[in-house]
Amino acid sequence: MTTTTTDAQLSFRRPSGVRTVKNGLATVYVSIATLLAVIPLVWVLYTVITKGLQLILSSNWWLQSQRGITPRRDGGGAYHAIVGTVEMALICAAIAVPLGIMGAILLIEYAKGTKVARAVSFMVDILSGIPSIVAALFIYALFITIFGFGRSAIAVSCALVLLMLPVVLRSTEEMLKLVPQELREASYALGVPKWKTILRIVIPTAFGGIMTGVMLGLARVMGETAPLLILVSYAVGINFSPTSDTMGALPTMINAGRDQPPQMPGYERVWAAALTLIIIVMLLNLLARGIARASKLKEK
Repeated sequence: MTTTTTDAQLSFRRPSGVRTVKNGLATVYVSIATLLAVIPLVWVLYTVITKGLQLILSSNWWLQSQRGITPRRDGGGAYHAIVGTVEMALICAAIAVPLGIMGAILLIEYAKGTKVARAVSFMVDILSGIPSIVAALFIYALFITIFGFGRSAIAVSCALVLLMLPVVLRSTEEMLKLVPQELREASYALGVPKWKTILRIVIPTAFGGIMTGVMLGLARVMGETAPLLILVSYAVGINFSPTSDTMGALPTMINAGRDQPPQMPGYERVWAAALTLIIIVMLLNLLARGIARASKLKEK
């Protein structure tokens, strides 16, 4: 008798009445919201792929620049723009990644709960909401107007640092929070100094998540256009010098040809440049996922 009563109490019945209606409506609303979010994404990807795929399948697209190529002339490639985009992104990462990681370590490991940590977190929140054009204007006013430096790819990278730094710092901060406190305490119990615990225990444990944040930060800044328009001139030829006042980049290559009519060869090159930028960003995201997965497998 007791067993039968217990089974009856533990039986799970499908909700009925008002609960069923609410559950059905919620499911419908979520499905519609997901569909509305996916449709523009698929539409954009389909448009870019169909209009730009033909050019990027050519080896010339990856090996040649636009030097000597006019909007009415076929040929040329995006090698100069790819080199410029990657070069400025690497300079930006070389500055933003150490600052972001060290800032996160300060907030979590040394100044947690203090006034300094709250002030830094507040400033990072403000910095994460600054538009890219404001960051570019700040660098222009500081480096060019006040210090007298010229326009250059390095100035663009400095503006991109202001956009990438909050992403890296916040992602690193969240990853460090996920590291179990027991690991730190076990290391301290063995007499390991705090700085060595952070370097040998905490950071390797959170390495996968930190690298994911770095890659996402790079993907976020590589498509920015405003700093490029303000701080450097667009070059149609290959240029490896970051101190030059001209540098090719995929966003400015798109901007330079955006007013081309559809019947011109330059119109197709704009779509191919957009598809190239999407591919680079996608590869960065896949690399971030791969690093995170490899880190998890290593932990297991």
